[in-house]
Amino acid sequence: MPTLFVERQFVRGFIDGALSVLGVVLGASGGQLDVIISAGIGGGVANGISNVFGALTAERVEEEKEFRELEKSMLVELRDTRLYKEVRKRVIVRGIIDGLSTILGSVVPVLPFVIAYFVGFSVHSAIIWSASLTALSLALIGIIYGRISREHLLISSAKMVVMGLIVALFSIAIERGVHFLMK
Repeated sequence: MPTLFVERQFVRGFIDGALSVLGVVLGASGGQLDVIISAGIGGGVANGISNVFGALTAERVEEEKEFRELEKSMLVELRDTRLYKEVRKRVIVRGIIDGLSTILGSVVPVLPFVIAYFVGFSVHSAIIWSASLTALSLALIGIIYGRISREHLLISSAKMVVMGLIVALFSIAIERGVHFLMK
């Protein structure tokens, strides 16, 4: 299987997991640590499972469309061939990589809250560590993405960090806005 597809699925899934769960934990940061951790882990796993199903569906549709066009151009049925089985395998691998990398990415923003729960440091400290660790992981993913796309590594890395910052700012604003309105 071409490495580019595996890398693309991994990068997309990791970013999705890290950013969505960063939003969840920051949005829940007004709560108790166990609630924040449960929300983060639950959101990350649900997002990962959803991405497996979504990627399987989207990849299958795309591959089936291309396969039908190939059959039409060759005027032959290819469903019982090794080529078709390889295409189906590729679809499954892409879906699994997408979902697992989403779950992996979702661990990053939750981890500081888990550590805070067991070590005893504050929710505020966990928020700072969560945002920082997520930014660092996004910067590293940006470097991987820059290598894949042959983009300048620092620019690619900075774009990823800015995405994380945008999610963090919106999530904190929503959390504070909800708390303000509910008082």
